Amino acid sequence: MQLTIFGSGYVGLVTGACMAEVGNHVVCVDIDAEKTRRLNAGEIPIFEPGLEDYVVRNMEAGRLEFTTDIAKGVDHGLFQFIAVGTPPDEDGSADLKHVLAVARSIGEHMNGYRIIVDKSTVPVGTADKVRETVRAALNERGAELEFDVVSNPEFLKEGAAISDFMKPDRIIVGTDNPRTGELLQALYEPFNRNHERVISMDIRSAELTKYAANAMLATKISFMNEVANIAERVGADIEKVRIGIGSDPRIGYQFIYPGAGYGGSCFPKDVRALARAAHAVNYDAQLLDSVEAVNNRQKLRLFEKISARYDGDLAGKCFALWGLAFKPKTDDMREASSRNLMEALWAAGASVRAYDPEAMEETQRIYGDRKDLQLCDTAQEALEGADALAILTEWQEFRSPNFDMIRDTLSDAVIFDGRNLYDPDLLSMHNITYYAIGRSNEAAATPGAYNRRKTDRVVNS
Repeated sequence: MQLTIFGSGYVGLVTGACMAEVGNHVVCVDIDAEKTRRLNAGEIPIFEPGLEDYVVRNMEAGRLEFTTDIAKGVDHGLFQFIAVGTPPDEDGSADLKHVLAVARSIGEHMNGYRIIVDKSTVPVGTADKVRETVRAALNERGAELEFDVVSNPEFLKEGAAISDFMKPDRIIVGTDNPRTGELLQALYEPFNRNHERVISMDIRSAELTKYAANAMLATKISFMNEVANIAERVGADIEKVRIGIGSDPRIGYQFIYPGAGYGGSCFPKDVRALARAAHAVNYDAQLLDSVEAVNNRQKLRLFEKISARYDGDLAGKCFALWGLAFKPKTDDMREASSRNLMEALWAAGASVRAYDPEAMEETQRIYGDRKDLQLCDTAQEALEGADALAILTEWQEFRSPNFDMIRDTLSDAVIFDGRNLYDPDLLSMHNITYYAIGRSNEAAATPGAYNRRKTDRVVNS
């Protein structure tokens, strides 16, 4: 089949590459000329495991191409996928200006029947707005052409997007036209061979499904972080609690890991957008507001522990930071907890030596050159000259480090772990003070503890 995808960002690029991989002819349209040039040269602007191979292979096979020519894109595909960004507006609601701009362009250039597919994460009612926009553009031309609008939200995890697309858990199709549903079923047949994954429903339900899914996952994370903060205060270990409740099949083990808060391009934006959508229809979405509030507070939890350790006196101190991306296997730093921690440390007069396997260029792009930020080539280099270590991303290479090397390199043998990677007893054996999220050794993290330990060392010497 012939597909056009508007937007060559994360969703559009993965969708285009995977659709081409199964034999479709895909044209990706983007108004960013430089991005398009780089893609045509085989340069992938984002890090996603396996994506570069898919893009290059299908470009060489002639099944995937990139262009800035809108008219060419509209003329090419029966299916017109809208996969542009929906950034949060000033009030947190989704900004649809890019989606509606694409819709208008399709209406201005289409010359036959088209199926317009909303792939972007959009609020309930967006399909109606897209339909109205296309119809208005056609009316201005005096053209009477048939088209359908479909909601087909993406469910891609950064770091596993290729696998998620090629072997999906579900394929949501929202349509009000049975014929259109059959065409989408045929389009997705290569991804649907093992068992039926297409779930058809009305358009508004499909639009809400994506927001509800992300909000549910974000709720689980915020709930566990809330319980973790309680665990610290009552002397319990949240990791044992997590195993205990995860064994209940009604709860399960996924997305119940406590930590330094969620980030990325989806959860924060979608929780806010769903809450604002609820407010717009005069519903007070108290749970959604609380999920966001808990997450915002949790992102500063590690800084609070650091500040308490040093009695609030961080001026002149240097902290090693392992992990900058909001999660492993990506270079995405949108709303990453690392940013909250670094900015809080800088505001307190501290400096940072940071390392991440993939997000170094993105960090440089965001913050530029700063005297209080040193980007290091290795995790070990980040430790050199640092007082203590903070961990914000659970990359595999951080899971089993040389603890003796860490202890001997840091001037103060302390680890602040925002992802609960280590066993507190193990670090105690290596004479490393360990602060995690919701672990039972948190009684040590009280104001004055650092100075008392310094005094103890002097007295004992």
